[in-house]
Amino acid sequence: MNKYDHKPIEKKWQDKWEEAGVFHASNTDMHKPKYYALVEFPYPSGQGLHVGHPRSYTALDIVARKRRLQGYNVLYPIGWDAFGLPTENYAIKNHVHPAIVTEKNIARFKQQLQSLGISFDWSREINTTDPDYYKWTQWIFLQLFKHGLAYKKEMSVNWCTSCKCVLANEEVVEGVCERCGSEVVHKVKSQWMLKITEYAQRLIDDLELVDYPERVKAQQRNWIGRSTGAEVDFSTTTGDKLTIYTTRPDTLYGATYMVISPEHPMIEKWADRIQNMDEVRDYQAEAAKKSDFERTEVAKEKTGVRLDGVMAINPVNEKEIPIFISDYVLVSYGTGAIMAVPGHDTRDWDFAKKFGLPIIEVVKGGDVEKEAFTDCATGIMVNSGILDGLTVEEAKKKIIAFLEEKGIGHAKVNFKLRDWVFSRQRYWGEPIPIVYCEKCGYVPLPESELPLRLPDVKSYEPTDNGESPLAHMTDWVNTTCPHCGGPAKRETDTMPQWAGSSWYFLRYMDPHNDQALASPEALKYWSPVDWYNGGMEHTTLHLLYSRFWHKFLYDIHVVPTPEPYAKRTSHGMILGENGEKMSKSRGNVVNPDDIVNEYGADTMRLYEMFIGDFEKAAPWSTSSIKGCRRFVERYWNLQGIVCEDEGIRAKLETPFHKTIKKVTEDIENLKFNTAIAALMTLLNDITAEGSITREELRIFTLLLNPFAPHVTEEVWNVMNFGSMVCEQEWPSYDEAKCTEDTVEIAVQINGKVRARLRIAANLAKDDVFAAVKADEKVAAEIAGKNIVKEIYVPGKLVNIVAKG
Repeated sequence: MNKYDHKPIEKKWQDKWEEAGVFHASNTDMHKPKYYALVEFPYPSGQGLHVGHPRSYTALDIVARKRRLQGYNVLYPIGWDAFGLPTENYAIKNHVHPAIVTEKNIARFKQQLQSLGISFDWSREINTTDPDYYKWTQWIFLQLFKHGLAYKKEMSVNWCTSCKCVLANEEVVEGVCERCGSEVVHKVKSQWMLKITEYAQRLIDDLELVDYPERVKAQQRNWIGRSTGAEVDFSTTTGDKLTIYTTRPDTLYGATYMVISPEHPMIEKWADRIQNMDEVRDYQAEAAKKSDFERTEVAKEKTGVRLDGVMAINPVNEKEIPIFISDYVLVSYGTGAIMAVPGHDTRDWDFAKKFGLPIIEVVKGGDVEKEAFTDCATGIMVNSGILDGLTVEEAKKKIIAFLEEKGIGHAKVNFKLRDWVFSRQRYWGEPIPIVYCEKCGYVPLPESELPLRLPDVKSYEPTDNGESPLAHMTDWVNTTCPHCGGPAKRETDTMPQWAGSSWYFLRYMDPHNDQALASPEALKYWSPVDWYNGGMEHTTLHLLYSRFWHKFLYDIHVVPTPEPYAKRTSHGMILGENGEKMSKSRGNVVNPDDIVNEYGADTMRLYEMFIGDFEKAAPWSTSSIKGCRRFVERYWNLQGIVCEDEGIRAKLETPFHKTIKKVTEDIENLKFNTAIAALMTLLNDITAEGSITREELRIFTLLLNPFAPHVTEEVWNVMNFGSMVCEQEWPSYDEAKCTEDTVEIAVQINGKVRARLRIAANLAKDDVFAAVKADEKVAAEIAGKNIVKEIYVPGKLVNIVAKG
C-alpha cells in the first residue's frame, strides 16, 4: 500500500465532483425534501483567504454533506459580495479599474475555496457587480421607492474623512469608520434613506419565529431599542414648542432645564433672540467634529452653552427653565431635545452640577446630593403635585392621562433604530435608478430599462465637494424624465455594499432567471434558508438589513415567508498563534494555501473543526495540526489490515453504534470537535483489534467523509465499494446497541484510587459494593477497618470511606 499523498488525490476528486455535478442542487427534484445551508458570501479582497475564513465554510459543508447522505436535495451556494470601498480605494491607489481588481480577486478566492473541497454548488455562483444581478437589486429599490420606503432627505450624516463618503450609523464603530479606521465627522447632506424604522416592531416580534442564539437576538433587540413612554410639548418664551420624548414622564416635576442638539432647527429660528449667538456658533462647530459615539459616551465631561434670551416652560408646573445646547443630545435620536431631571439621572446630575442648576428629588429615596437616585424606577413620588404619594407605575399612568387631557402630550412607543442611510458618494456601487426632474421631482426609472449599468469613468477619486465621481459624467447624468419627457438628471450617488447582500440568498434559489429575481416555484420550494452561519459582527448590519428587505418583499408578495433564515449560528475567530486577531500588520496571518500544500485540505478541515468549541475563538497551532495529519494517515492505512470477517464484529458493535449516534448528533449541535474525537476513539478501538472488516471500513468512511471528503473518496474507490461516497446513505444506529454491556469503574478508598473493576453496566448498587469488596486489592485495603461511608457514582466510581 502506498503512502498517502494528498496532492494528486485531492485535485482528482475535486475535478470529479464538479464534472459529475454531485453538489449541484436541483430545481426539478422538488418532490425531495430540501435543505438550504448558507454561509455569508465573502468580500473578495486582494489579500485572499486566511485560515480563519474557511472555518465557517467547512462547518456548514459538513452539515451539507451529511444532509445529502440523508437523502435531501441540498442547496449550498457561494458567490461574491464584490461592490464596495476597499476595491475602489485599491483601484484609486493603483490606477486599475475596480472591475479588473474584482475579477482578479474573485479568481484568487475561488481557487483557494475549491482547493479546500467545500461542496459548494458552483453552478449557482453569483456576483453582486454583475449587471444581471444588480438589475434585481435596483428593482427592489424601485419597489421600496414606490411604496414610500425609499426617500431623500437633507440631514446630518456621518462623514468618513478618508473614504470621503457617508456612513450609516451601524458603520461607525467607536467613533471611527468601520472600513478604514479614520475619523468620522458630521456633515449636512441630501441622502437617500430607507425607512427600516417602519419595520422596527416586526423586526423585534418576529425574532420569536426563528432559531437564533440568544446573544444574536439580544443584539438585535438592543440595537432597535424599543422603549415606552410619552411625548410631551414644552412651550417656550418665543411662542414655539419643543417636543421631547421620555421614558419617565412621572419625573416631569423634576425637570429643571432642557437640552437640545447643537443641530436643532430651532436654533436658526431663534438666532435673532439668542443673545450669545457667537458662543453658540463656536460650540456647533466643535460638535460637528465629533462622532455620535464620542458625543454620547457616558464617561466624558459634559459641555454645553445656555441659550441666553430663550426659556422653556415646564408644562406641569408652569415654571420657566433654561435651555442649553449640548453635544450629548443627538438631532437624529428622538426629537433632538430632552427634559433634564438631574435628581434621577447621572448624566443630567453631572451637567446640573457643572452649570449650577437646581436638582429636585421627585422619587423618594434619600440624599439628592449623591448619585444614589440614578434611574430610580421604584419608590414613592414626592415634590410632584398631583402625583405625590403614588408609586412610579401609578404616576406614569396618571401623568399620561393628564397630558392627554390637557392636549400637551400622549403615550408613545419609541425606537432607537434610525432609518438606513443608503447613499454613497462613490463610484463602485449599484447606480440608483432614479432621475430628478424640475417639474416632476424624483422619478423612478421604468423597470424595462433595468439594469441601469454603471458607466466607465476615468477617475474614481471622490470629489472635494462630496459628490460621487459619476457627477462628472455629464453625458450619462443628463437624460430625459420618464414621466414628462423633459430634461432630467440621473442620481449620481450609488448604493452601499449592503444593498447586494440584503437579498443574495434569494438569487441563489434561481440564479439564471432573467424574468424575476427568482421564480415563485423556486422561492416556495427553497424558502426559508434552513441554516445560516455568519459572524457576530454582522448582527446589526447585514442580518438586520436583510431581514428588513425580506419582510418588505413578503409584504408585496414576492417571497413566501416572513423571515429569511430559520436558523442562524455564529462562529468564533481563529486567532494567530500569539492569541491575537490575525492581521497583516501583526504579522500573524496563516495562509491556507501553505497548509493545504504541506498537510492537505482534509487535514486542514479536520484541524479547523477540532481546534475547539466552534462558537468560541481559538488560537492557531501549527504543531497541533500535525496530529490531525497523523489521524488521516492512520485512517488511510486501514486498507492494509482488512480481514475476511464480515459485518461489524461483536466486540466493536457497541463502539460503532455509539460513534454513529455521537457523530450524527454532534454535527447538528456544532460540536465538531467532539465528533472528531469520537472518530479518533473508534479508530483506536479498531487498531487495538489489529484488523478491520469491509463493513466496518465502509461505515467508518461514511462517518469521516463530511470532515475529510478527499481521502474517504479515495479509500472508497480503492475498496470498490461502488459509486462515490457522497452518493451513499448516512449510516443509522440502534439505540439499544449504544450502551456498553460492561463498564469500567474506579474504586477509591478514602478518595484515592486503589483498583479498577469491570462490572455489568446494569448491576444493582448493592451488587456493585459486593463485587468491589470481593476484589483482592480492595479487601486488603479495608481489612480490619470501620466503613464509615459508601458512595457509588453509577458507571464511574465507588468511594469507600474507612477508618481504623
